[in-house]
Amino acid sequence: MDALGLLRIRVRRGMNLAVRDTRSSDPYVVIESGSQRVKTRVVKDNCNPVWDEELTIYVKDLNDPIVLSVYDKDTFTGDDSMGNARIDIKPYIECLRMGLKDLADGARIDRVEPSSENCLADESFVVWNKGKMTQDMILRLRNVECGELELQIEWLDLPGCSRGFKI
Repeated sequence: MDALGLLRIRVRRGMNLAVRDTRSSDPYVVIESGSQRVKTRVVKDNCNPVWDEELTIYVKDLNDPIVLSVYDKDTFTGDDSMGNARIDIKPYIECLRMGLKDLADGARIDRVEPSSENCLADESFVVWNKGKMTQDMILRLRNVECGELELQIEWLDLPGCSRGFKI
């Protein structure tokens, strides 16, 4: 495999997700990049679900989109779409390329503002904590009337490799 590294995505929770059943929804999240597809478990009857799940994908190309889609699980028909969003990892990767080490826990490396280029609902910070760099974000879902996802990303180097992309 010619992956650059792994991206751990902690899908924390959904907020104000769209109703797709009578009064609620049975949401789950699918993350896709290239030919990869991973998903969370289904949370029954909840438009504000808490998943707190870690999903990991390999990154082969930093330009490949990472798309999160939310669906309502249905038993007898196809699952209903509840919106989607893209994770923009470029600001995070730029912080990794700085090669920073030994910073104080909670040190903010960069601030990323919402823009038409990303799906951020609010500003997001790349933070140094416990010897690793993470980015917490709230993504506004597109192609739906309402809904947001809270998540965190973290880069994992592949065993035996230093940073898989040029620093």
